Amino acid sequence: MFRIRLSMFLGVPMLAAVLAAGCGGGVDSGGTGSPQVAFASGPITGFGSVIVNGVHFDDLSAAVSDADGNARTRDDLRLGMTAEVRGSAIGTDSDGHPASAATSIVYGSELRGPVAASDLAARTLTVLGQTVDIATTTVIDTSLAGGQAALAVGDVVEVYAQLDASNGHYDATRIERATGVTAFVVRGIVAGLDTTARTFSIGATRIAYAGLAASGVPASLANGRFVRAVVAVAPVSGVWTVVRLSDGAPAIDDRPEANVKGLVSAFASNASFGVNGTAVDARSATFPAGTTGLGLGARVEVEGAVVAGVLVAAKVTIVSDNEESGRDFDVRGVIASIDTVAKLFVVRDVSVSYAGAVDFRDGTAVDLAVGKQVEARGRLTADGTKLMATRIDFRR
Repeated sequence: MFRIRLSMFLGVPMLAAVLAAGCGGGVDSGGTGSPQVAFASGPITGFGSVIVNGVHFDDLSAAVSDADGNARTRDDLRLGMTAEVRGSAIGTDSDGHPASAATSIVYGSELRGPVAASDLAARTLTVLGQTVDIATTTVIDTSLAGGQAALAVGDVVEVYAQLDASNGHYDATRIERATGVTAFVVRGIVAGLDTTARTFSIGATRIAYAGLAASGVPASLANGRFVRAVVAVAPVSGVWTVVRLSDGAPAIDDRPEANVKGLVSAFASNASFGVNGTAVDARSATFPAGTTGLGLGARVEVEGAVVAGVLVAAKVTIVSDNEESGRDFDVRGVIASIDTVAKLFVVRDVSVSYAGAVDFRDGTAVDLAVGKQVEARGRLTADGTKLMATRIDFRR
């Protein structure tokens, strides 16, 4: 488990800092009988298979659940959701992509709550006292026509994101409107813990857990730890009341293949740091892009093996802002609907625009039709609600 034997790799002062959360602490279901070998965490950047960190995970037999432990299906997965995926050994598919058969997929948001402020110029939202940064790679649900501009103060949203510990902001990977909400959620780093008053802060949000039984309070609760707090929908004198509190540390079991992409959430040295809560031992790692810029808040991709809950890195790659903003999304599947006038079609609940310059392979625009199997690649439209295709392959 993630909380055990970290001192083998990290000094004691670093221990509390790196024990942070992933996406709800999901564990393997073992439901498919496939060998439990690979682990990946990061945002979903494509479909056909579920694509996380460039690995194509076949999700047909995967057990899917949300961060609250509710059983879901592959149809609930959306572009931009942050997810933890466990699966079989990573091989290569017929197209040459790294590929695995997923056994379990756990997805979860960082924030669920009302919009208190929206700054279109700065591309930020304020939700539960937290600043949410919206990037060119932030997916915004298609129901929000116009993207951020469609949100009003008071609208309740679900924000999938990664916490930038260098400034306390949440870098959004997906934003959608939330309906039927009976509780709000905030996941972040504990500060200002008062065990007598039973309160603590996550960023600017003050949270009270006095109403919880002792059994409902994680034994690991401490300053510097990530927690996931489910809170009542109305604060009392500016303080949010906890309904449920859980340790945010992911239950990562030993894996010979692991790939984690995210922001550095704790940093002791180039050899010892945390990525979105996962402890990394990089003493024997190679750094293909060098180590310049490695530190709190840096975006990295780490490949290696999980040993006693620590990701023992074989390779650490620093991902620049330009590289991140310039990456493509990739969706593959059967066209479910098409509007030939607007030049839009839908695959796996992703709206794809082919109104721009598109490189068509094995067909042309006139061949697009409901039921056709296609693969579309490109970047998001300016409002984040659609994929602007730059290449479309017809598949058989």
